[in-house]
Amino acid sequence: MYPYDAQAIEAKWQAFWSTHQVNDLENGPAAEDKPKYYALEMFPYPSGDLHMGHVRNYTIGDVISRFKRMQGYNVLHPIGWDAFGLPAENAAIKQGSSPAAWTFANIETQKKSLARLGFSYDWDRTVVTAEPEYYRWGQWIFEQLYKMGLAEKRESAVNWCPVDQTVLANEQVIDGKCWRCHSEVEKRDLSQWFFKITDYAQELLDDLDKLPGWPTRVKQMQANWIGRSEGAEVDFRLCRAGVGDPEGHVGSAADADDALSSEAERTITVFTTRPDTLFGCSFFLLAPESALAAELTEGTPYAAGVQEVIEIAKSASAIERQGTERDKHGAFTGRYVVNPVNRRKVPVWVADYVLTDYGTGAVMAVPSGDERDFAFARKYDLEIPPVVLAEDDPLYSELASEASLKVMDVPWVEAFAGSGKMVQSGPFTGLTGGKNSEGAKAVIDWLAERGLGRSSVNFKLRDWLISRQRYWGNPIPVIYCDHCGEVLVPEQDLPVVLPDDVDVTRGQTLKDSPAFYEVACPKCGKPAHRETDTMDTFTCSSWYYLRYTDVHNAQLPFAKSAVDSWLPVDQYIGGIEHAILHLLYSRFFTKALRDAGLLSFDEPFTNLLTQGMVKLKGETMSKSKGNVVAPEDVIARYGADTLRSYILFMAPPDKDLEWNNDGLEGISRFLHKVWKQVYNLTAEPQNDSPDSKPAAQAAANGADPQSPADRELEHQCHRVIKKVTADIERFNFNTAISALMELTNSIASYLKLPEGQRDPELERFAAFCLTLMISPMAPHMAEEMWHSALGADPEESIVHAPWPAYDPDKAEADQVEIAIQLNGKIKARIMVAADLPDADAETAAKETLSTQLEGKTLRKVIVVPGRLVNVIAN
Repeated sequence: MYPYDAQAIEAKWQAFWSTHQVNDLENGPAAEDKPKYYALEMFPYPSGDLHMGHVRNYTIGDVISRFKRMQGYNVLHPIGWDAFGLPAENAAIKQGSSPAAWTFANIETQKKSLARLGFSYDWDRTVVTAEPEYYRWGQWIFEQLYKMGLAEKRESAVNWCPVDQTVLANEQVIDGKCWRCHSEVEKRDLSQWFFKITDYAQELLDDLDKLPGWPTRVKQMQANWIGRSEGAEVDFRLCRAGVGDPEGHVGSAADADDALSSEAERTITVFTTRPDTLFGCSFFLLAPESALAAELTEGTPYAAGVQEVIEIAKSASAIERQGTERDKHGAFTGRYVVNPVNRRKVPVWVADYVLTDYGTGAVMAVPSGDERDFAFARKYDLEIPPVVLAEDDPLYSELASEASLKVMDVPWVEAFAGSGKMVQSGPFTGLTGGKNSEGAKAVIDWLAERGLGRSSVNFKLRDWLISRQRYWGNPIPVIYCDHCGEVLVPEQDLPVVLPDDVDVTRGQTLKDSPAFYEVACPKCGKPAHRETDTMDTFTCSSWYYLRYTDVHNAQLPFAKSAVDSWLPVDQYIGGIEHAILHLLYSRFFTKALRDAGLLSFDEPFTNLLTQGMVKLKGETMSKSKGNVVAPEDVIARYGADTLRSYILFMAPPDKDLEWNNDGLEGISRFLHKVWKQVYNLTAEPQNDSPDSKPAAQAAANGADPQSPADRELEHQCHRVIKKVTADIERFNFNTAISALMELTNSIASYLKLPEGQRDPELERFAAFCLTLMISPMAPHMAEEMWHSALGADPEESIVHAPWPAYDPDKAEADQVEIAIQLNGKIKARIMVAADLPDADAETAAKETLSTQLEGKTLRKVIVVPGRLVNVIAN
């Protein structure tokens, strides 16, 4: 046996794996007979070298991939880089470089680090999203979505990041701030490109039920973001100008009829989940951004007040505006609408807590049933008529049979948004009110019969805004011609390549490159210009998992036969921070490409594992916090196998991992122990006397070929094979390593026996099992032991060795240790047959405690099979 030198061993086997391409996808008839397995970790952004979060993510995926290969699967396990985006551009500006130079230098750094960690990637299938060979097909997919009506350019109020100088999708605004730089996001009206993800809102919601292998938390986050609401669309008619109370109070039904007698200007439709509260609508709200708000007040005395609310709304995020704690701001427009159920005239206000991107941007305000409406009404002295009450509310007894509306001062301190009984609601009084209640359904039917409303479903999800006003991204393949309008770049002219004459350090974008945007129209040949926005980087990561299956295809992004044979991904691994962004977008792309006839499945990822964070002293590791432990430093001291095993052992993969150097030392000692044991187990016997081969000698004499020590070690080997197999299948890597530690303890006990009392074949079997089972976690060390200690074929890798099988009978113990308790306190431990009947266990306990039981009265005996017997006596 020679010393365990991690650095030398790891370099040796990394070179071997690379030279022999042991991790490449298998092809040919033999591979076709194997079941497929597609393991994938979310690919990294090349923002520097790898951090511990990367190491954890990719180690988990590598263990799964190696394990599945050894189980006989043909495993696809690729890697690539998500290389476009703002961080590269901002870093290049800071360093006076170009985004391409910075990005590709980091890719080379990360590639070396990934190889140094021994990850079993098929390097022949690498993709880099910033390479024209890849983003060509991103542009091609854009054109297919355009032809399907799923990509369109339109004017919209968008999220604008003033620091990054670009728009953001709704999903990229977190608590009112930019997801990357955390600056406050503003609203601006711009003409932008959108992908119509809303066309798939219902399917995206419904198909979450097809994902039992996803964490419930992730599915709930997506369901909440999609935000399906059932309710009604209700039509309110706008009164003609000059009619109404200048203070904005509710008018009577007669007033409303007068206001509409000669002219009803228009209908404004609202969406509500509570049509049962329609009789309690005492004012009507418009979002400050609504074009109607400005139109209704232009040139009127109310314009200044409305403009003030508009400015206040601009200074707050959407999250802040909708918060219940924030002070509400509003202004009366001087106009009224007519409530269709009771013909009452309702004042129209502008309020900063109403948003344009949910529903219709107009809201029927019911202050008795909504907390924000309630606060607004209190602030501006607007009426709060109760219309749904809990039956135990004292006010209910007074209004239980009241069908007509009373204007009254409600003695409440907050709104009542729950279910109850409808009051003051005309013919619906007495019905149960609440979401999807009998009262709500009855009101919807009444509206529909009269053409005043209809049942409706609304989604919180909004179309995906993909335009970005930055250079380092995939160009949008559209040309604008004064004669032909929007024209797609012909497919044979793709890709539209990013120019290299844009200096981002001077704040330039594609708008500053005439050589890029000045082109001839592909249709008429007249002067035209290219789109100068680039696509959101998430468009690149929404389909990369498909390209891996057919990475060298120069005719299509992928062949249908290739993706259909490998997809969906069997196991996807990444952070929960991508629950809404990347994962939702990828599901949308899959469904859209299915409808384009490019693939045949509905969902991209069958199973999803979201790994926890790596923390130091309770804080997530971050360069900005200065609490980073560099992977390369750990590898230099301990080796990659120690780092991999430590990452796996210290916490379940879906939980946060608290970094602990003592734990690192412990894992290092464990691997050295494994190394020593495997070589001791496989060492040649010191002599060839019959005494050195006890099993063979015993068999010749007709005796049991195994001693109790032999049977115990054999049992432990089979037991641990069973447990480690199950644990890896369930991603319980920490308990799998614990089981291997238990096996090393059993081996250590066995090796203490004199050589002549040990079975060499059993020793070799134990070494064989230990080496194979530890190989997914510590592949370099296992590979060295597999060859030098166990004598494997020098041209073969342990990667393709079969996973050890266990004998179910031998995995079950012949004997178990049980605790003997007296009145709940352990007095002894004894070995008994594993299948010992309860009555016999009770007898054994009484015999063991015979001295302590003298003079006592036996009250009760509790037997927990295989664990303990508790004798109760006094």
